[in-house]
Amino acid sequence: MTRPSQELLRSISDEHVLRSLMSARRLTRAELAVETGLSKPTVSESVRRLVSSGLVADTGERTPGGRGKGRVGSFYGLAEDVGVGLVITIAPDGVTALVVDAYGDEVSRTHRAISGPGDVASVLPSVAEETVAGHHVRLCTVSAADPVDRRTGRLVHLPDSPFLVGDLDPVAVLSPWVRGPVVVDNDVNWAAQAEHAFLGVADFAYLYLAEGLGCAVVSDGEVRRGHSGLAGEISHLITTGPSGAVPFIEVFGELGLRQSGTTAIDVSRLLRADSGVLARAVGGVVMGLVTLADPEVVVVGGSWGPALLDAIRAECSSLPRQVSVVAASVAEPSLVGARAAALDRLRAALVEASR
Repeated sequence: MTRPSQELLRSISDEHVLRSLMSARRLTRAELAVETGLSKPTVSESVRRLVSSGLVADTGERTPGGRGKGRVGSFYGLAEDVGVGLVITIAPDGVTALVVDAYGDEVSRTHRAISGPGDVASVLPSVAEETVAGHHVRLCTVSAADPVDRRTGRLVHLPDSPFLVGDLDPVAVLSPWVRGPVVVDNDVNWAAQAEHAFLGVADFAYLYLAEGLGCAVVSDGEVRRGHSGLAGEISHLITTGPSGAVPFIEVFGELGLRQSGTTAIDVSRLLRADSGVLARAVGGVVMGLVTLADPEVVVVGGSWGPALLDAIRAECSSLPRQVSVVAASVAEPSLVGARAAALDRLRAALVEASR
């Protein structure tokens, strides 16, 4: 049997030390030995390497010592300039940016309202610059309220679907402030990831019903994005409308529930409309999801979906294949999902930097 190389063993030791410090924030070498299960000499060598690489620093704090209390111990933590992650959400109500450090703390946050999709291209750079000022940004996650091409990160305008954010290339716009990757996904996929952490269910569909329509399919714990990243774009899924079988997006046109000059849904007007007709249309969408994806649960989120939950459940109760339909539970789900991903990627990047 081949024995692991010394380089591999050192790498594993350094990762254990780094992850312990990310969790506990500050530890002495003796405490690190207890936390990691490594020997004190191994921990001391690991700390020495990590300090030398600039990832770990002596905090300047000391344990009580002397007069029978043992040797004075130094506390170590992550170096101040080790790097942060940037999180951006782009939605019809504005652009939000926040910086998260490797401990999981929110370091700064900026929000700027927009009056329409045309504002995003000018607002996004200024929001990013203000939020990351003085920070070494290792990576960025971006949530956008429009379909996203998974190969390029550009936003995609599908026929007859509202363009809530507008034509944008977030990777190109944000690259001046980010030294590493910029990961762009649509808001529903990020929301589904946040809900997955809460639900603990491996197979579910997240149905997002707001100004725009969206869906994320989670299978075996992973969001399925499809060939180009457009899986779950349900606007053209055929369902039952007032006139019969129509694409889902057309139901709102037939009911007069669109915002003027766009296919975006007028939520305030919708909430005063006939919930039975809307629930029937949503029920047809749920039937399609159950037929093709076989989810254990269908989660209903967005600005109007949960308000119609009882009517949607009643409609779904007559479907040939039954599924549990529940309301989304996570507040600000797209932001929560993108933030969690940024934190995981940041911690992984620091571990990689130690090798």
